[in-house]
Amino acid sequence: MKLYLKVWRQENRESKGDMVSYVVEGISEHMSFLEMLDLLNERLIQKGERVIEFDHDCREGICGACGMMINGRAHGPLSGTTTCQLHMRSFKDGETVYIEPFRAAAFPVLRDLKIDRSGFDHIIQSGGYISASTGQAPESNSIPIAHETTEAAFDAAACIGCGACVATCKNSSAALFTSAKISHLVLLPQGKLEAADRVIKMVSQMDAEGFGHCSNTEACEVECPQEISVLHIGRMNYQYNKALILKK
Repeated sequence: MKLYLKVWRQENRESKGDMVSYVVEGISEHMSFLEMLDLLNERLIQKGERVIEFDHDCREGICGACGMMINGRAHGPLSGTTTCQLHMRSFKDGETVYIEPFRAAAFPVLRDLKIDRSGFDHIIQSGGYISASTGQAPESNSIPIAHETTEAAFDAAACIGCGACVATCKNSSAALFTSAKISHLVLLPQGKLEAADRVIKMVSQMDAEGFGHCSNTEACEVECPQEISVLHIGRMNYQYNKALILKK
């Protein structure tokens, strides 16, 4: 397979970037998208050129580090799929593929396809901790939780923090990410004691990081590789307004 790539190259966050063209031949349809980039980088090294930098870690669709825009879509053309799990059989021989970093004011480009996602870390850190008894572990059935509740909490906790929701949102909103982190704790009894303080702090930190506001286009749910539901945003808004009333 032969592809014509248009890749965003940028030296650092202060420099001006540009799209650079590459032709890559000998691509197997069984390669992942990142393996295809590895192949290109090997050839750039052989030519003495600087490699294309991009984030990755597990390459198993778990960590979310690999996120990038492929032909204008976060993580590429497949739904519910991270970039590292996207395979080259999803593209046609001779196709032109545009590859860019996630773009948002709160996600500054570090170099090429690498972005700074530390804003997400700050949101999580602002939520603090849960209160839990120390000492001997409680008997597992001493805190009964309905199956529906645990499933809903797990669905929210499945968010991998890749940033696709921010990249695809016209407002660069982090509402889906933040609501997922709030939702999975507020649903469980262990997270209810600090629920009011947590939601206020995390929403405030989200605004402070420069993320935009949610306008309910639901594009975030469409591009989320873990298919996190926008219903969590509704729960976050409810919890936030409830917390403000309790604080009065």
